[in-house]
Amino acid sequence: MVLKKKKEIQVDAFVLDHHQLEKLERFSKAEEQNLASLLLHGAQLRNGIQQIQCIKQIVPLVKQMDQNSAGDPMVKACLDVLGEIYFSLGIKNPLKKVLASSLNVLPGHLMMSAVQSFVCCLREELKTTDVYLYRKVLDNLASCMEDFSLGRACIKNLFEEVLQFLQKVLLDIQEENRQNHGNRIVQTQLMHDLLIAIKVSMMLVQKLQENIQGSLWKHSESFVWQSMCSLLKSSTNFLIDATLLQTVQTTSGLAVILFTRAMYEPVEELPSLISDLLLGTMEHSGVPAWFVRNCGVLCTAELPDSVLLFLCHGALAMLDWKNGSMGENGEKLLLDIASVLLSLSSQLKESSVATSLSRILAIWTNSALAALVSGSSDLKIKLNGNSDTTGRLLEYIYTHWDHPLDAIRHQTRLIFKNLLQIHQTTIAGSNGKSDPFFERLIKHLLSLDWHVKGKYASLGCLVECVGTENILQLDRTIPVQILDVMSDQSLAPYASDLLETMFTNHKAHFTLSFQEGSWIDQWHNVWVSPLLVILCEGNHDQTTYIIDYYLPKLLKCNPDSLSYMIRILQASADANLGSCSTRGALGALMACLRTARAHGHLELSNIMSSGLVSTECIKQGLVHQHSQVCIDALGLLCETHRTTEIVSLEEMQLIQFFMMYNLNNQSPSIRQQIVSLLRKLFCRIQESSQVLYKLEQNKTKQELVENLTRAPPLRILQQYKDFMSSVCARLFEVLFPGSSHPTRFSALSILESIAEIFSVPKGQAPVFQLDQEIDSARVQTLIQCFASTFEEIKILAFRLLMKLRDVALNLQDSENLDLLFQAAVDLSTSTKPYDCVTASYLLNFLVYHKGLQYTCLGKWLQHNPQMAENTSVSTVEKNTLAVIKLLLVNVEEEIFQAKKSLLQAAASFPMYGRVHCITGALQQLPFKDLTLVSEWKEIVTRLILMSYSLSAVVSPVVQSSSPEGLIPMDSDPESASRLQMILHEIQPQDTNDYFMQAKIQKEHCKEESEKLTDQRPTKNICMEMRGKDRQACDVTAQMVLVCCWRSMKEVSLLLGTLCKLLPSHTTSEPSDGLITVEQVKNIGDYFKHHLLQSRHRGAFELAYAGFVQLTEMLSRCNNESLHKMPEHWLSSVLEEIKSCDPSSSLCATRRSAGIPFYIQALLASEPKKSKTDLLKMTMKELISLAAPLNESSSVIPQVHALNILRALYRDTRLGENIMPYVADGIKASILGFMSPVWAVRNSSTLLFSALITRIFGVKRGKDENSKKNRMTGREFFSRFPSLYPFLLKQLEVVTNTLNSEAEELKIHPSLFLLLLILGRLYPSPMDGSHSALSTAPFVPFIIRCGQSPVYRCREMCGRALVPFVMANEAAHTVLALLRQLPDSATPGVRHNSVHGTLLQVFHLLQSYLESNQFISLDFQQGLGDIISCMGTKLWLAKRLNPCLVTRAAYLDVLVMLSTHLEKFQKQGMQLLNFWEEMKRVISDSELVSGIPYSSAVPGLIQYLQSITRLVISVLSVAAGPDTQSCGSAGAKEMAKPSLSIALLLHCEFHEVRLLALEAILLWLKQRNSKQIAEGRGGVLCLLTDLEDTLLTMALKETNPQCFCKVLEILYDMDLRNVLPKTESSIKMNPNELLTWSLNLADISSSPEGQTIALKFASKLIIHHLQNYQQISEEVLKKWVQLIVFFCGDEQETEMLLAAAEVLKSITSFLLISEKLVLGLSDTLGLWKCVVLLLQNEDLVVRDAAAEVIQVAQLEKKSNEGTEFAFRIVNAPMALDLAFGIVCELLQRWGEVHAGVPILLEWLLGEDSDLQRDGETSALEEDDSLFDKGEVNFWAEKLTHVRQLSKHLSHLISVTHLTLPDHEELNRLSRIALDQAQCTEQLLGSLPLVPEFSRTPEFTRLTIQRERISVCLKILNLLKPDDTCKNENLEK
Repeated sequence: MVLKKKKEIQVDAFVLDHHQLEKLERFSKAEEQNLASLLLHGAQLRNGIQQIQCIKQIVPLVKQMDQNSAGDPMVKACLDVLGEIYFSLGIKNPLKKVLASSLNVLPGHLMMSAVQSFVCCLREELKTTDVYLYRKVLDNLASCMEDFSLGRACIKNLFEEVLQFLQKVLLDIQEENRQNHGNRIVQTQLMHDLLIAIKVSMMLVQKLQENIQGSLWKHSESFVWQSMCSLLKSSTNFLIDATLLQTVQTTSGLAVILFTRAMYEPVEELPSLISDLLLGTMEHSGVPAWFVRNCGVLCTAELPDSVLLFLCHGALAMLDWKNGSMGENGEKLLLDIASVLLSLSSQLKESSVATSLSRILAIWTNSALAALVSGSSDLKIKLNGNSDTTGRLLEYIYTHWDHPLDAIRHQTRLIFKNLLQIHQTTIAGSNGKSDPFFERLIKHLLSLDWHVKGKYASLGCLVECVGTENILQLDRTIPVQILDVMSDQSLAPYASDLLETMFTNHKAHFTLSFQEGSWIDQWHNVWVSPLLVILCEGNHDQTTYIIDYYLPKLLKCNPDSLSYMIRILQASADANLGSCSTRGALGALMACLRTARAHGHLELSNIMSSGLVSTECIKQGLVHQHSQVCIDALGLLCETHRTTEIVSLEEMQLIQFFMMYNLNNQSPSIRQQIVSLLRKLFCRIQESSQVLYKLEQNKTKQELVENLTRAPPLRILQQYKDFMSSVCARLFEVLFPGSSHPTRFSALSILESIAEIFSVPKGQAPVFQLDQEIDSARVQTLIQCFASTFEEIKILAFRLLMKLRDVALNLQDSENLDLLFQAAVDLSTSTKPYDCVTASYLLNFLVYHKGLQYTCLGKWLQHNPQMAENTSVSTVEKNTLAVIKLLLVNVEEEIFQAKKSLLQAAASFPMYGRVHCITGALQQLPFKDLTLVSEWKEIVTRLILMSYSLSAVVSPVVQSSSPEGLIPMDSDPESASRLQMILHEIQPQDTNDYFMQAKIQKEHCKEESEKLTDQRPTKNICMEMRGKDRQACDVTAQMVLVCCWRSMKEVSLLLGTLCKLLPSHTTSEPSDGLITVEQVKNIGDYFKHHLLQSRHRGAFELAYAGFVQLTEMLSRCNNESLHKMPEHWLSSVLEEIKSCDPSSSLCATRRSAGIPFYIQALLASEPKKSKTDLLKMTMKELISLAAPLNESSSVIPQVHALNILRALYRDTRLGENIMPYVADGIKASILGFMSPVWAVRNSSTLLFSALITRIFGVKRGKDENSKKNRMTGREFFSRFPSLYPFLLKQLEVVTNTLNSEAEELKIHPSLFLLLLILGRLYPSPMDGSHSALSTAPFVPFIIRCGQSPVYRCREMCGRALVPFVMANEAAHTVLALLRQLPDSATPGVRHNSVHGTLLQVFHLLQSYLESNQFISLDFQQGLGDIISCMGTKLWLAKRLNPCLVTRAAYLDVLVMLSTHLEKFQKQGMQLLNFWEEMKRVISDSELVSGIPYSSAVPGLIQYLQSITRLVISVLSVAAGPDTQSCGSAGAKEMAKPSLSIALLLHCEFHEVRLLALEAILLWLKQRNSKQIAEGRGGVLCLLTDLEDTLLTMALKETNPQCFCKVLEILYDMDLRNVLPKTESSIKMNPNELLTWSLNLADISSSPEGQTIALKFASKLIIHHLQNYQQISEEVLKKWVQLIVFFCGDEQETEMLLAAAEVLKSITSFLLISEKLVLGLSDTLGLWKCVVLLLQNEDLVVRDAAAEVIQVAQLEKKSNEGTEFAFRIVNAPMALDLAFGIVCELLQRWGEVHAGVPILLEWLLGEDSDLQRDGETSALEEDDSLFDKGEVNFWAEKLTHVRQLSKHLSHLISVTHLTLPDHEELNRLSRIALDQAQCTEQLLGSLPLVPEFSRTPEFTRLTIQRERISVCLKILNLLKPDDTCKNENLEK
């Protein structure tokens, strides 16, 4: 369901001059309609569309005319006028086309005179001589030749004149372009005219071939021949002129070939001429002289690449490739063009040219297909799939299929598709299915990783050729593999397209091959079943993308599958409800139904009435814990295929239910989806209501009404109205004080869409109007939203108020208006930054009020009475002018004060707020139609001057070297003088002389301070820093800095806004604009100064925001001097950087501060369609500075250049235009990394990082080594060919430094960067023999780099080698590396190189073993060789090897082998010898014999961890079922472990113990999840008799990690096995163990320890209680207190989650048991914990707590039978259910009397000490600027108060409860009444409009007031009637 806007068509009317009118009036007749009167009538119409109707009436009139009318002067006059009208209309005007089609049906006898009239008009047109008017004539010529017989006849008659005119046009435009060199705007216009001129001259030659056919004109004297020569010569000149636009050059390429074809004889020779041109083998002897004369430039041997490209395009487009008309020469030309294009592809890298090249290659494949149809057998062989040309084209495809440009990827897909067709054509007749070319391609493509995007489209093309079934025969799991990929959004569209191609093809194959319906189950098994599994269990992203991309396509292909899906899902929906992370069958069902309904495959009413899906089921979906399931359920209700479908009452009730619990969603994307879905629903209500109104009016069509709706239309309309009213009521209700940001965002967004959709166009009956729902309280609510600290809430509230402004403003009385205005003015000068934003929105709202002039601005208005009375001026303009003047006067006064004391300004009146309000007010003014222009001009001038003076006051702070800590943190009266002192001291020290010489700091400071003492004024400026209330202000550094940089920010944004006031066409009077050109230039200089001088990032980033507004305006501006400014600024700043003058004030630290921003803004504003000359010039300069050729040149320009390049490579706006410079950037950064100067190395590193992101894309995941963000070596080197020799050379240099025999430490700085790049490349199975850029030469260098003395480099070499070794080479390479390892007898082993080699072996083996080839025999053979080779070097793992690091590395390889070999044992590989060797290594190790070292020995820990892993691996293999079931003697030997797990647990090194404990935990979890067969042995034998050891460890373990693991294992074990052993092993009885664990949970230092101890203790308690063992009251109390402590709001997430887990585990036994186990107050205390957790800010915690409610609901359902119960719900619903459950439990336990007071206490809350609270908050208010302490942004106190009171009232009414003399109640009543009084006092003591000035207190007190009033109401309900009366009497 897509909402489309209708486009309005604009038609300009034609106008006749008085001569034409007179002529028509002479012939028109009033009594009858003739041609003249018709035209006259048309001319009087002023509407183009009406004129079209009029022109169409000509046709019948003309058809009636007889032969005699040809000479009628009236007809002649009318034809003349029609001709003039035709030529006066613009080319795009629909009138022109209508006129042409009407004249096309002129009868033959009128044709002659019509041609004469038109020829006359055209002749006049051709006399045009003004270059800038040529365009109109060219457009007319073009439209004459387009399907207009009359026009074509005219051009035939004037053929020579037209030719002459075109010839002149081309020469004139060329000359004019030359004269306007540098004026980009004029030149762009001329380029477009030139393009049209070339196209028209081509049309002339193509459309009027017969005029230039025949040999009459082919002698060199004829006029036509000379004109053709001239056109050819001009086209050739344009083709080779690189300054022209690329489109002009391309079109010229077409023209050259077209004109040559028309002139060349014999035609058969033409192909060989073009071949010679392209190959540069032209010999002048055989070429006609006229060709050499006009195209001589093209006959040279060296043509520029782009010219060759355009000529190829011309030849492909302009020659006829069909039916073999060009013979053998044509076939040769075809192959030549392919080879030229493919060789160009490696040279042309600029994005626009590369795109053209791919498009031209696609055209080539089309031409080749056309040529093959009638081509020779020789051509078929040369274009076969195995031919050289096809091979090279495939290379091109593999290189470009993942290109970042969409267009190139698209063309690559077309080329591949055509290539397959070409191959099919060449083998026509033979069997395509078993063709070796296709087989090879499929195999290659399937061996690629799925993250290669090009794989999908290519496989799709292959499926079309060979069929899905053939591909599935190779691998049946392909559909599942592709569905697995769909969790990545970047791949999902590709994957779904491929799947669609496959299942559609598969279905077609089945329908052809099988009987009706017999195949459907098989098809469902392949395509639908895997989908359903993933929908139920898949992760969030994967299911979302599958539903968005795959499901609609599947249903479209086979809609009948829907019933299959519903059947399967419905069967399991009850059992599999899903969770917070998976959708479950219910979620999958919602998704399928939603998609099906949205695409028109099902009617909701049908499935609900048929009982397929119940209302309860949808309700459960609407409050599901997985928010995407809620969205799908909502989508099912809102999205329909028909936008006018009636919304049923049931749907409306479900929507109201949804809105109760889902508005407070923290995820922005979910909120957006809710708003958008409800918007669709409202549109449906609006559109269907219009249909209903029409039906109501047409009562006659009663039967239609009955068919459409079962209810009468008026009743439905009333339902709509009531529904919308209740929705609005709910939305305004949730904007209560203290409602969360998500709730407000949702409510305001939905209200806005209601206001938009139900704003009624004229002539429609309104079904609902939001205006009628608005009262003053609701307006007040919206205005209070301005006080929110989130700006998006302010924006939404403002937009909504603007939509309702008539109602909203009428509801504001003058007193309220005055208060609001005063509040806004006060907020505009607050020291809290967000207050001024509030002020701005308030003022922007108030300026629409007519009364603002009189009530608030009276002080100022007295001086200017005539403006107040001026009624022609709009209210907004008058008010805005007045407000801006008021703010301006204030800010000017404040700047004057700030000049005296900046500290006082920062503390009392920071000026930025006022400026922010001024900018805000300006931005909503309609500048196009202002009345008070002169007043505005004066204001603009004052604003600019104010900006400069404010900037002058604050800039010393932001331009100092260290603005962040500028002011001492104290408030002594010396501050003012100290500020001056500091500003002098910290003169910027990061200018260019920073690197030249060191300042003698102390001397300098002394002199400065002496100078200052002389200058110090006698009267201290700011002796007492007094605030407004005469309190001493404490000015912090933060305050001063915030005041200064925010002032700079606001000034920048204001100036940026003012720049936009310059009229875009300065050709109009200069006085039209509110701002002059001179002012704009000054503003530009201001920005330049600040961007190049500011040191504070906030200041220059925001100056940048204003500067961008200025540069964008300049790039669009017509004024030549302004238009050239960016260029001028750019060259001057580059000059300043190059000069590196010591006096320059450019900042050389802080990543060059604002300089990169400045250059970025100038370059990004350059028009995208231009030649980007500025970018090219800048990049050239910067790259030459960044990689200087001579060492002696200065460092500073290099640092600046590197920093600026980094910013430019990161700027997305420069897009693909920056890619040609990436290779140079990489070189500069790698060379810069070798610089001796730290600053250069630092900047080079930053640049390198930016480039890696630019090349490989933004890293989305945490995994450093994932396949994403990588590229094949081929793609990388073909996109950056110059890096191939560079990186190879650098690697060679690096390895040469490593190879020196001396053992001294030589580290080459660039090795690290080289390995970072090389590690991102990987080989492609597609790397063929064609590629000159093979990655093989890198391999030996990378292997040698593994000898580096740096550990991290050796590691990276290990990883970097993997991608360079092809999969089929891996085993050989591993063997070669192993053989390089030394034998035990080798003297002088170099352990660095041994370690490097082992790391390479490790990574290669890992990738080899993980590849999915281990089925093959080659693989088993290779693995056998590797294992036997490992055996020969086994000494490295034993004591013979003294180096522990290499020993560990060797063991790591063994561990990996052993874990993988476990898999292969299942496939029958006998490896007993290998395990024997492993056991020997273990028994030889220090673990068995004792460790003789201390932990300080290098590599010891690493070695111990590796050997432990080996032990664990061997143990699990030995205990595995394969070994156990094998009967051989060897296997029995094998099953005896050489070392038990208990021995590892006793090791003195905690790293060993930790690994052993982790292994035990894993085995336990496997056993508990029944992964292991409960047969003999297995892992069970490893876990026996460990309880004693573990209990002992629990008491003695000192390492916190190991301790947590031990407790975790005990927690996972069966307590029936553990508890009997406590006495014997640790001398504790079970109760003592419980006390011990509770103490641990209380005092443990780490949260991990506390959480696991609490979980263990809770498990013990439940075990005791279930087995009826006694637990003391005190222990239980302590346990409950601990849980309460764990649920505190400020606790860490893992503690909160542990509490939730414990609460879930005790729910059924303690919380909802039939009888109270713990006592009422403790049980309710635990329920309160649940309630607290359900309101936690963290979603994970809320979800965990909601599971408590799930357990309770499940029990309820199983106990109470069939009745529906919500089982898996989100937190807001869970909270509501929790209160309901507690009230039910009180009844069940019979504790209502005791329980209600406790719940009333919950209701009152803990804010009992309100008075003290109010006082402290007033003191703290001004203390800090930003820090607000711990705040929960999700919980809403009033929501929980309202829900609890609802359930309490219900409980009281159900049980008819009264509590006459209840002490507790009386106490509560007293407290509540006291609090009510106190709250009212505190609210009264707040200043006026406290919602803005004191928002936090106001909110807190308002909430408390509601809590108290609710509580008092319930207390009244509890009193018997007579006591209530007495109370009232007392009052």
